[in-house]
Amino acid sequence: MIALLLILIPLAGGLLTFFTKSERDAKSLSLFTAIITLAVAFAGVYDLLGVEKNTFNTSWLSFIGARFSIGLDGMGKMLCLLTAIAFPLVFGAVYDNTYKKAGTFYGLMLLMQTGLMGVFLATDMLLFYFFWEIVLIPAYFLCSGWGGEKRIAVTFKFFVYTFLGSLLMLVGILYLYYKNPEHSFALQSFYKIRLSAGEENFAFWLFFIAFAIKMPIFPFHTWQPDTYEQAPTAVTMILSGVMVKMGIFAVIRWLVPVFPNATVHFSSLIIILSVTGMLYASLIAIRQDDLKRLIAYSSIAHIGLMCAAIFSNQQVGMQGVIIQMFNHGVNVIGLWIVADAIETQLGTRKFSELGGLAQKAPALAVLLVVMALANIALPLTNAFVGEFMMFNGLFRYNIWMAAISGVSIILAAVYTLNMIQKTFYGNTSIVTDGAVEVSNGVKIMLVILVIVVIVLGVYPQPMLQLTNDAVQAALAGLK
Repeated sequence: MIALLLILIPLAGGLLTFFTKSERDAKSLSLFTAIITLAVAFAGVYDLLGVEKNTFNTSWLSFIGARFSIGLDGMGKMLCLLTAIAFPLVFGAVYDNTYKKAGTFYGLMLLMQTGLMGVFLATDMLLFYFFWEIVLIPAYFLCSGWGGEKRIAVTFKFFVYTFLGSLLMLVGILYLYYKNPEHSFALQSFYKIRLSAGEENFAFWLFFIAFAIKMPIFPFHTWQPDTYEQAPTAVTMILSGVMVKMGIFAVIRWLVPVFPNATVHFSSLIIILSVTGMLYASLIAIRQDDLKRLIAYSSIAHIGLMCAAIFSNQQVGMQGVIIQMFNHGVNVIGLWIVADAIETQLGTRKFSELGGLAQKAPALAVLLVVMALANIALPLTNAFVGEFMMFNGLFRYNIWMAAISGVSIILAAVYTLNMIQKTFYGNTSIVTDGAVEVSNGVKIMLVILVIVVIVLGVYPQPMLQLTNDAVQAALAGLK
């Protein structure tokens, strides 16, 4: 029942929000819906209604063997919780922002939350695909309707990339369905499929390319910086904080266990691509003059490390990835909140026009520094544990790959400290002379995130316990 509620509540709230006429009503209803969803997510994480309440299974498309089957395991709990935390934080942070057709905007946001929950809950492949596409639809309309000047061209590019990925995945699903003697889309049924080496390698790439585009990793990443830059920041927070996790989640849930031999066979190639992307994105980030583009390239580098750690096929590395999915979502949402606060107040995100903001907004400076240090995985922050485990897994796989990817840590420190210096320190500029402290609403959202960063940095044990089962299931078939 809890799993079902995590889908139904944002869906119902979103549909109601579509019909609200007042902007204030749309904001209040969407925030209320997101808070209720968060409360239900907490109940699911802590099994407050019993483990059996965390699943739901009923007939859906019985004539082809598809079922509406959803459930919360350890990884699902973590990502549903991340989704549930992200939306009220985003709604709270942009509460003072004005959006045309606010009812439609917030309704689409909640529809996107519905799709995300479905992706993380589905235990039927066709249902997973259905929710995967549900996420794309509101994301497309939000980016094209409320984005920047180049939104149409950029959103078209985003749509083409993700649509092609989805098409490949659909071909892969149908291929596996007809190879499956049970003619079922059930997760456990897919795990039992046995293919020849050639068949497995072929189907592996159909799925991997779809997931690689969504993450995204090099060389499937080119839609990401432009989309993050042009999308309204509230949408960018969800794209970067939660939606990209769909691809990583799908690799662990649906790719590695279904194609164990192909996973091992192509590990070296994918790790090389991932590490290349990490270094490339980090170097590009250093040269950025735009705060949103810097965060976008930083995200590509972090996702590259997660992908490399998955394909190291080490338990410690994969567990680090699952933990880091949550932590990266928290940290990057915090950075986007700061970016939105700066852009909303000053009308610019360019470092060349900023400077000295710490004199005008000291609280924002302190909060940004904590989030930025968490983003580069400083010890005692939440990202440290996950990143250490991922590098540990990569080190066990290949010491040279671990060493090369470790260069990205140095590069991350360079672009992050540059960002802090150019934005908050030095002399004020013409633009920042009149800057003032951010609103209490933004400060409250950032303080909540900072508390999460420190608590999980000091005591990560609950996250480690939560992720054990998912790691065991993913690695069970690897040789």
